[in-house]
Amino acid sequence: MGDALLWIVLGLGGLYLGAEGLVRGSAALALRLGVSPLVIGLTIVAWGTSSPEIVVSVQAALRGSADVAVGNVVGSNICNIALILGLASVLQPLRVQARLLRLDVPLLIGVSLLSGGLLWDGRLGWQGGVLLLGLLGCYTGLNFYLSRKESPELLQEGTATLPHPLRHPWIEGAIVVLGLGLLVVGGHWFLEGAVTLARWLGLSEAFIGLSVVAVGTSLPELATSVVAALRREADIAVGNVVGSNLFNLLAILGLSAVVRPLQTTDVQHLDLLVMNALTWVLLPLMWSGHRIHRGEGLLLLGLYGAYLLGRAAL
Repeated sequence: MGDALLWIVLGLGGLYLGAEGLVRGSAALALRLGVSPLVIGLTIVAWGTSSPEIVVSVQAALRGSADVAVGNVVGSNICNIALILGLASVLQPLRVQARLLRLDVPLLIGVSLLSGGLLWDGRLGWQGGVLLLGLLGCYTGLNFYLSRKESPELLQEGTATLPHPLRHPWIEGAIVVLGLGLLVVGGHWFLEGAVTLARWLGLSEAFIGLSVVAVGTSLPELATSVVAALRREADIAVGNVVGSNLFNLLAILGLSAVVRPLQTTDVQHLDLLVMNALTWVLLPLMWSGHRIHRGEGLLLLGLYGAYLLGRAAL
């Protein structure tokens, strides 16, 4: 038990320091590149924090464990919305840019429906994977194209609170890379300790998989969004969640299917329905005053708890 607690403490330290470095470095990088923090959150930060998911899912696909590959993506998307966005908005109400409501959230809803449809019969072939990867390329290009068209006034408003760029640009890039590395290592340490502790307490393997492992692969997103919320970088906090969910479905699910066609048996329709329902819930939550309030964050946390209890009972 002592070793487990030590890994948990070390993991939490790595997660906090990594999130600080990633948020600070990416925010300064946004200012230097003339790209809005929202786009940085939707792309660089979101892709970086999804690195544990892509490693787990691709390795699982190569080993023929399609249930792990798909379950990791679906479970992480549920966790990102209900737990991470819920917790971040409870700590600090999050302002939502109109662009998210016009483009990114509707796109996430469409991609979630498409992914659910492709997976409904338990199969996802390489053709579906190529389609998802192609959509990722289109979305990424559109992001940077729209960012370059933003007015200087809007960009200045969005970056007014960001740290000034450092004298040498490579330092900012190094801080981002170091932050990502600490997030991955910290998440691994925390997950190792948490699983060991859960088994020592006699918790079932099913409960460990539904709670500890699902949250574990999303720890970088959790740490980054919470730290960003506390630093009042709402664009990075919200963009990280929306961008990570898009990346999970388009890149991770797509690449896993291209590596090896996926045939699932344990990922149930309930999980796909919950993922899509939570994604739909985002739109009215964000539309209310263009802000996610603490009460709405508590609602999301409650929904996540209800999902875990319901899934564990199956």
